[in-house]
Amino acid sequence: MTASSTISVDSPADDETNRSLLLFDPASLLPSPTTGKSIPQPNRAATKAALHALLSETLRVSPCNVFGSGPLLVSDIPQSSKPPAAAGDDNDVSSGGGGVIMGIDEAGRGPALGPMTYSAAYWHPSKSNSIPQDFHDSKQLTAEKRQFLFQKIQSHEDIGFVLRVIHASEISRNMMRPVPYNLNAMSHDCAMEMIWAVIHAGVHIDTCYIDTVGMPDAYRSKLERVFEGYNIQFIVEKKADAKYAPCSAASVVAKESRDAIVQNWKWSECPNFVPQNGREFGSGYPSDPKCVEWMKRNCNVDRPFGFPDFVRFSWGPSKKMLGEGPDAAAVVAGGGERPIVKWEADEDDENNNSDGGGGKQSSMQSFVVTKKVEEDNGGAKKKTTLMQPQRKKPRLAIFNELGVSKVAALFAE
Repeated sequence: MTASSTISVDSPADDETNRSLLLFDPASLLPSPTTGKSIPQPNRAATKAALHALLSETLRVSPCNVFGSGPLLVSDIPQSSKPPAAAGDDNDVSSGGGGVIMGIDEAGRGPALGPMTYSAAYWHPSKSNSIPQDFHDSKQLTAEKRQFLFQKIQSHEDIGFVLRVIHASEISRNMMRPVPYNLNAMSHDCAMEMIWAVIHAGVHIDTCYIDTVGMPDAYRSKLERVFEGYNIQFIVEKKADAKYAPCSAASVVAKESRDAIVQNWKWSECPNFVPQNGREFGSGYPSDPKCVEWMKRNCNVDRPFGFPDFVRFSWGPSKKMLGEGPDAAAVVAGGGERPIVKWEADEDDENNNSDGGGGKQSSMQSFVVTKKVEEDNGGAKKKTTLMQPQRKKPRLAIFNELGVSKVAALFAE
């Protein structure tokens, strides 16, 4: 994605729509703190406003940029997708049938830069004749055709959609856990998160088409277990986005959304970080020479943080440039070495290292003292070495800095 590309987001225009911006609550892009459920937008104008904030303004609702899952936009629910009110239960799923058809697809799985986006699109089968007939795999469409279809989806009163943005920072956090949370697991969970969002909004899903991640049969079985009792027929196939219109529509939303976010990216590190080489990062894939060059020039520009949060730290090329992993290389901006962060405690350990080998990690023996004692073993004296914990020397500097002299004196005693 280059800076010269243009993404069209059908943003609000007239006075009435502008007033509806007040209806867009940024908190609606994260699950409710009380119910844990996602909240649909109240109308299409609010949906467009929320979409504009996500794609054009790179809105990242706190705290998703540093903790937890990223934004989830649930559009307003089309009237034609709402089930007839059942006696005593507006969301009775036991009868099956009569529900919407849904498709799920993703974009941006492989790049080292920017987010991965997941999307679901759905409509009631009775409205299929009014749905654009030229949906195909978004990767096979021209950019102009894809933008046209994206605008159609935004403005069509019978098409509902969900957009889940998995920012690079979320991918990095998940994959760099002590027990990694890999991209396949994230993809499965995002798909289920979107399905739950639509179900919780009161929509019955009859059939769900999913472009597979991993083995289709295993993925389908997993979905059937999770949504047992909701009478959803899951069709999980390779290249589903080229076969089924709802899946193709989801592919368009995911692809256009990711491209817009990348093109309009707002650097959260500003003003401390100004990207070298601007936005000339090409496609963002590690195989793209432009991407590799951009990463080299922007590695450790804002020390000691390595890269901006636009970069997936968990990707092999990122680790290599930062000097991590088995293939680490000192490929940093300006040809310098990677930064080393030194803490006061580390300096104290080095200054007090009696063996003169400053910087070495302390051994277990440094935390204990040995004591030889004699034991009576059936009349025979036997010397045994016991290891007892050694009380570590208190660090008083921090108390002195804070002016807490009495506490320091107490510890000194």
